[in-house]
Amino acid sequence: MSTVGLTATSVISVSANPPLVVFSLSSASSSTPTVKQAETVVIHLLGADQIDLAKNFATSGIDRFADRSIWSRLITGEPFLPTSNAWMRGRIVNKMDAGDSTVVAVQILQVDLPGESDRSAQASRPLVYHNRTWHSLSEGSMVE
Repeated sequence: MSTVGLTATSVISVSANPPLVVFSLSSASSSTPTVKQAETVVIHLLGADQIDLAKNFATSGIDRFADRSIWSRLITGEPFLPTSNAWMRGRIVNKMDAGDSTVVAVQILQVDLPGESDRSAQASRPLVYHNRTWHSLSEGSMVE
């Protein structure tokens, strides 16, 4: 089993029943061939205090898994980041080439919310990438 990792700048929920998400990756990414052959993936939702993880998995030309202290393997074999705000393991149900990207649809099979599952946006401070800059969401970020 090949181990690859990448930082996706968007993960989109597309269905609640069954739970499906979509992400895309550049066809030029070194991770793309492995993801295209994979049956399952683990998607992590990172917090602002985990920006170093996001940058690590966004950096090309390095061994993104060199630091064994930041990741482990699930019983099913996939690598995961135990300190992430949340992670979702899913089965790839569709892949589509779209321009210079590959769009991947994933049916979620398992979700883990380490710590308190009812944390507020302020406590978890989700990390987002917008306009080529990293940002942190908080209660003040919400529009009512």
